[in-house]
Amino acid sequence: MNFAFNEEQEELRKTVRQFLEAKSPESAVREQMDTEAGYDAAVWSQMGEQLGLQGLVIPEEFGGSGYGFIELVVVLEEMGRALLCAPFFSSAVLAAQTLIHSGDDAAKGEYLPGIASGETIATLAFTEENGRWDEEGITATASGSGDSWTIDGTKMYVLDGHTASLLLVAARTGAGVSLFAVDAGASGITRTALATMDQTRKQAKVEFSGTPARLIGTDGGGWTVLSRVLDLAAVALAAEQVGCAQLCLEMAVQYAKDRVQFGRPIGSFQAIKHKCADMLLEVESAKSAAYYA
Repeated sequence: MNFAFNEEQEELRKTVRQFLEAKSPESAVREQMDTEAGYDAAVWSQMGEQLGLQGLVIPEEFGGSGYGFIELVVVLEEMGRALLCAPFFSSAVLAAQTLIHSGDDAAKGEYLPGIASGETIATLAFTEENGRWDEEGITATASGSGDSWTIDGTKMYVLDGHTASLLLVAARTGAGVSLFAVDAGASGITRTALATMDQTRKQAKVEFSGTPARLIGTDGGGWTVLSRVLDLAAVALAAEQVGCAQLCLEMAVQYAKDRVQFGRPIGSFQAIKHKCADMLLEVESAKSAAYYA
């Protein structure tokens, strides 16, 4: 199988890398890690206005560019390389893909244009305090019918849940797991930022108490959508990790060239050569797995 990117995709990579080198250097990453919001609103706006990154894979009819997941992988690889602090994964990947696969054209028309422009920051509220990732782990409940629903329950580890303006919530109805859109400013919502090991990706606890919501897709059809979105999310995360691993390899090789011991660069020692070769093999294997997925 040919994993080579075409000229347009390589140009996309070059453009995104140049942008992130300018907007997400190590100093900017460390600065945003120490903030509660976890991202620079000006950079987020520039990502949408100048590069159209948030709408890259959103269909053109809903305000996006209509590219495929391969182009998204290219962008995510560069974001992982730069450790970009931004709600891109939660909004442009999780939330956007949930809406795209929901089959609800009305919801797509209402929410996707805002996500594509970057004006709407959305996220998926899926996991709960039980820490489970399967269908049975969803215990939050939704009651109502038609256009009138309310949600009760607690969601944990919600990516950018404390700053998102739109929450897509998985809750259980009489028909099974369903998806709902909730305005972050709605009544009955309590959002609490969580302390995390990875400070480049903020998380939150979101509590719902009689919170008004809108049904997305069909009642009881939420898990089919979620299972697909979780598969795509795994590929997206793999792409980010590949980008980060590639930069680590490049830094290690450069250090092996620069560091001198016993009058010669340590990269000339066989043991260091073997370590670098092993790293290259691991990185290339990871790339192949991510691209194949």
